[in-house]
Amino acid sequence: MKQQKIINKKVRDKEQNIKRREESKTRAIRGQRTKILKIFAFSLPPFPFLLFPLILCLLSFTLCLLLPSVSLGLEKDRVVLAVGGKIGILYLPLTVVEQKGFFKEEGLQVEIQDVQGGGKALQALIGGSADVVVGGYDHTIQMQARNKDVTAVVLLGRYPGLVLGVRSDLADRVKQVGDLKGMKVGVTAPGSSTHFFINYLLSKQGLKPTDISVIGIGQGNTVIAAVEHKQVDALANVDPTITMLENRGLIKIMADTRTEQGTRDIYGGEYPFATLYTRRDFIERYPETTQRLVNAFVRGLRWMQGKSPEEIAQVLPESYFAGDKDLYLKALTSSLTMFSPDGRFPETAPQTVLTVLSLFDEQVAQAHIDLSKTYTNYFVDRVPK
Repeated sequence: MKQQKIINKKVRDKEQNIKRREESKTRAIRGQRTKILKIFAFSLPPFPFLLFPLILCLLSFTLCLLLPSVSLGLEKDRVVLAVGGKIGILYLPLTVVEQKGFFKEEGLQVEIQDVQGGGKALQALIGGSADVVVGGYDHTIQMQARNKDVTAVVLLGRYPGLVLGVRSDLADRVKQVGDLKGMKVGVTAPGSSTHFFINYLLSKQGLKPTDISVIGIGQGNTVIAAVEHKQVDALANVDPTITMLENRGLIKIMADTRTEQGTRDIYGGEYPFATLYTRRDFIERYPETTQRLVNAFVRGLRWMQGKSPEEIAQVLPESYFAGDKDLYLKALTSSLTMFSPDGRFPETAPQTVLTVLSLFDEQVAQAHIDLSKTYTNYFVDRVPK
């Protein structure tokens, strides 16, 4: 908590310094504009019929100059955001924010890079090709264990929505997770949260991550093809892909965190998942940009509250439905309670994530993790009501 207070103070000091500089610039500019207007005033023509259009021009000119800029204090208006599987329902708030124009209304130009999985999105952030990531909160803990400061700034999903399924033709042989030993298991991408999910389930059965072969299969149609052609024996994935596979009778569900009860049964408590996270140095260097990003996401979460699946689907691209809108709506209906209503992190929930990761990630288990560095509610608490 002490570290969190230090961070909050740094951000506040940065904001105040930026505000003071902008106010100083604004006073200087207004002084120059006043001189310019006085010059124009002495130059007015003596003919009454010419005064009216000139006065209108001067008024418009003055208003444009004196009104504060929308991006006043915004340190960085172009932001690159990486996400591992944008079409996944667990990341739906991102598409809502984009389609509703909330980024633009906050003065931001956000370029979205849709990569194969959460591990790839994390790599983009650490490598510097992305500024922020929409991905699993668990990555912030994993990165701290590797001496990388990554912090989540808004919570999008209260529980993961991750599902483990086995091919239907193998269901008689695979009764429990331990039966997957020696088999091929598909994940969205190696190092992603779906990968963490299967590793955790294996650890509960006394198995190691190396007891299975992991294959990156992404989301959507590539997953369906991998199951149909028996390239994988089981898979960890998310909706709408899971519902598509179920509807075709291709898989049998073994573990499901699409509901609060399912999450508690598997993890033993709350498990915050989908978040917007970034490097700590980005937050300290661009506090106003970070605030605008959080503003946009909280607005998106608020907009989603109380909306029906049909209302939400109206703002989504047609490609999300993969030719079957009714099936997508079915998947969305079962996932609506997943999303955070306000973007705040529960104070106790991150401990569950740390406990889970410690079971199979040796670096996390051996590290001294300061959870207060892995998330903050500072910006969410400052979103306009």
